[in-house]
Amino acid sequence: MHQALYRKWRPHTFDDVCGQEHITSILKYEASIGKFNHAYLFCGSRGTGKTTCAKILAKVVNCENPQNGSPCGECAACRSIDEGTTTDILEMDAASNNGVDNIRDIRDEVSYPPSSLKYRVYIVDEVHMLSDGAFNALLKTLEEPPSYVIFILATTELQKLPATIISRCQRFEFRRISIDTLVNRLAYIAEKENINVEHGALQLIAKIAQGGMRDAISILDLCAGGKRDSLIDEDAVNEIVGLSGRAVLAKVVGAVADNNFDVILEEIDNIVRSSKDISVFWQNLMSFYRDMLVYRTSKDAAKYLDLTDSEIKGLAEISARFSRETILAHCKQIENAYFSMQKSNSVKRTIAELTLVKMCDDTLDSSNDNILSRLSKLEDTVALGAMSGGFTAKKETPIAEQTAERSTEQPTEQPTEQPVPKPRETVIPQKEEPKQEPKKIRGLSCWAEVIDRVSQSDSRSASYLRLTKAYALGDGSIKIYVPDSFTLMMIDGAGVKDSLRAALSVCLKRDIPDAQLSFEEKKDDLPDEDESALDSILENFEN
Repeated sequence: MHQALYRKWRPHTFDDVCGQEHITSILKYEASIGKFNHAYLFCGSRGTGKTTCAKILAKVVNCENPQNGSPCGECAACRSIDEGTTTDILEMDAASNNGVDNIRDIRDEVSYPPSSLKYRVYIVDEVHMLSDGAFNALLKTLEEPPSYVIFILATTELQKLPATIISRCQRFEFRRISIDTLVNRLAYIAEKENINVEHGALQLIAKIAQGGMRDAISILDLCAGGKRDSLIDEDAVNEIVGLSGRAVLAKVVGAVADNNFDVILEEIDNIVRSSKDISVFWQNLMSFYRDMLVYRTSKDAAKYLDLTDSEIKGLAEISARFSRETILAHCKQIENAYFSMQKSNSVKRTIAELTLVKMCDDTLDSSNDNILSRLSKLEDTVALGAMSGGFTAKKETPIAEQTAERSTEQPTEQPTEQPVPKPRETVIPQKEEPKQEPKKIRGLSCWAEVIDRVSQSDSRSASYLRLTKAYALGDGSIKIYVPDSFTLMMIDGAGVKDSLRAALSVCLKRDIPDAQLSFEEKKDDLPDEDESALDSILENFEN
């Protein structure tokens, strides 16, 4: 009979537990000195090693010859625990045994000493499922149990436990296991099990597992199936798990940026025809937008993205097509659609298509987040001077043309008897058409964001930049006005200019050459406050 890999490769010592060294080191120290707590509380997400560490701890407290803080696995106590023949180690699932009577049975049993081991250990899994009456029945016993009784409570939802229970236990919080640790463990298991798998597939499995070792090993077991000799690549993992590849996600997001409805409908149709769950695709789409947001907001984005260099390069290209406000607005739309999908399984496809169409056209969504996204685009456009010629004032008619019009409107009757001498032609000087003088400067709306980006690498220069004001000129150049010569001296350097140009290029979504960036002491005729882009639009409309 085939044994699941996660059971076959479950650790038997603290040294085999991966990614929880901050917990295993303490438990090993307690085992080495022979001093144990009367109650432990293991909390954390699923598959991170809570039950495994509980079983190892139950063995080491009863081991006759512990080795380096871990059970030896050879003594009579260790063998009886491994074989399940002892009655002194009791495991209880609180999800199905959550009544007060179950806890009362435990309270009655603790009065009897262990039959064959040194300690009687109670392992209560999913302890947050206990009823209020069961918690009350457990309180006194948990606080002052007999010296030969140890309680180990495990839960994935710490917030549901009463504070009176938490305060009576030594608490350990299990962290999500890192991608590298998961990949190394999966590679070790694959080698021992003769599973032929690519490194990229292992990274994808680890990413899908979301920090859970049990989930990662289970997915590897699922992908291997009965064909251990065939190669497992990323496409195989996507096909078996029912995921859409990153290329499909990038294609959909690019179609949203291009307002290409045909590509969007085609990809949704492909997902439905391939019998994949749209909810899974939707979760992956939300993760893709999360990656774009991290890349647009963090200076060291690669630290927080579990992506290869080529994937990060592709992410940079597509995220540059969206502003941060637009990404946030789309994330909100995706989130709302996901909740709707959970309530209405029969119309998941319709919800996905409607949401993506709304994401293509900002005018179809009237939410506050979407309005902020549209205002951000408008402000940046006006601040760069792209709309300086978009509004024109009412054209004045020259004097000569006005005179000619009046002469044509008033016909004169000429007598036929007496010829009228032809008047001498007079040349009326034409007044040149007044030119509409565009405003030469416009306050840069994203200047605060630019300074924040500079402060991440040069906080001293950023403190002086906060005293300045930046303006976008009609030719697209940026002029920064400083209050005095000392401030100008502190920021007019090659290093500061490079940081400024890099930050401006990110915020304005275009390259800022060095020739288009200049510093100057503030003049008296400049406004004290930056003019809002929206105010300028209203002013042009009024004219």
